[in-house]
Amino acid sequence: MSSETSDTLDQAMVRSSGLDTLLHDLTDRAVRAVPGAAACSITVRRAGRLLTLAGSDGLPSGLDLRQYENGSGPCVDAAETGDEQYAPDLTTESRWPPYTRYALSVGVGCVLAVPIDIEDETGAALNFYGEEPGALGASREAARAFAGRAGDAIDVALRIERGRRSAADVRTALLSRSVIDQAIGILMARERIDASIALERLRRISQDRNVKLRDLCDQLVARVSRPSDPASGRRK
Repeated sequence: MSSETSDTLDQAMVRSSGLDTLLHDLTDRAVRAVPGAAACSITVRRAGRLLTLAGSDGLPSGLDLRQYENGSGPCVDAAETGDEQYAPDLTTESRWPPYTRYALSVGVGCVLAVPIDIEDETGAALNFYGEEPGALGASREAARAFAGRAGDAIDVALRIERGRRSAADVRTALLSRSVIDQAIGILMARERIDASIALERLRRISQDRNVKLRDLCDQLVARVSRPSDPASGRRK
């Protein structure tokens, strides 16, 4: 892969507003970087099942999904075995009959699926589709080079995405702890009880009403925080 292509992938990561944007950009770049490729997609196993993270413009709808449904196809085999899969001519291909028939029906003549290594994922592949038989034969080395570089970029992007989710989980936990502590303080002041008794009482009410503890505490804090009605002296 040229240094120019490597630079553009790095620039795409910097510019990307999210994982979806980055991955779509990568698949479009893959089509331009690999001669004979008419479309490209990224297959990854997540939560025990294969799915397509992104596809380039021009990728026929259902092309990867048919493989996942059948449990066989070049992308499935590449992701699950870690071995490159190349079908130079789908009109004579015999390994995946149901998938082959569908691919030919949407204008695909050849397929190249290159495994990619992604941290914390059990299987992934970058899939290239050509319209004519043999269209990708001379481009396999270019496809491997791009897949290696794209794998690094996807790895970094997924780590960033996981970090953002972890940070959001921490913020949610802190907010929950804060509102529960406030509710405990309210009960302690109102009923002159200690913190452990206040928490146990809140938990019991939560169970009796089938309401999450955080939601119950949120409601209590909101009621106490509501301004009083000047006419009645009561809270609104």
